[in-house]
Amino acid sequence: MTTITIIGSGNMATAIGTRAAKHGHTVELMSRNTEKAQALADQIGSRATVGTFGAKPAGDIVLLAVLYAGAVDVVEHYGEALAGKILVDITNPFNADASGVVTTPGNSVAQQIAVAAPEGAHVVKAFNTIFGGVIAEDKPVDVFFAGDSAEAKARVAAFLESLDMRALDAGALEMAHALEWAGILLVGLANNGAGFDIALGAAVL
Repeated sequence: MTTITIIGSGNMATAIGTRAAKHGHTVELMSRNTEKAQALADQIGSRATVGTFGAKPAGDIVLLAVLYAGAVDVVEHYGEALAGKILVDITNPFNADASGVVTTPGNSVAQQIAVAAPEGAHVVKAFNTIFGGVIAEDKPVDVFFAGDSAEAKARVAAFLESLDMRALDAGALEMAHALEWAGILLVGLANNGAGFDIALGAAVL
C-alpha cells in the first residue's frame, strides 16, 4: 500500500484515516493542533504518524480535512510544500442553515484551492457526499469525485477502491460545485427521515 497525508484532525480525518489504516495504508496526520493529531494517531494505531503542520507531506495524496472556510488558507500556508501533490478537497461549503452552499458555479472550494495551489499540484473533489459515520462503518459505498487531471483522478480512484469504495468519476473539476450541492441533498435526506447512516450512490438498471 502507500502513505497518505491528512491535514486536519476532526471527525472526517478520523473516519478516513482509520479506514485507510485498516486497509493497509500508512497515514500521516498534520494539524495546527499537534496534541489532537497525536491523540488521533494513537487511536488509529501503528500505521499512523504525525507530521509537522506546514512541512512537506509524506503522502503523494493529501486530503484537506478542514473546514471549507480555512481550506484555501491552509493550501497557501503550505505553499511549495504541496508542489506535485494530489490535493483531495473533501469540504462542504454549506450556508448557516445547510439549505444551500456559499459557492457559485465556477468558484467551488475545489476550484479556489486549485488557484491557490502551487504548480504541479492537482485538485480532486471527493468524500464530501458521504458522512463520516458511514465511512467509519467500513462497508462498501459509492464515492463521487471530480478533477481535471486524468492521472490524479486515476490515483484517487485506486485509493478509493483500496478502501472497498466504488469510485465514480463525475467529470472535470467544474463538477465540484455540483458535488457540493449533492452534499446538501444528502443532508436534506438525512434531516427529513432518512437518517445519517445513508449514502448517495448510483445503480445500473
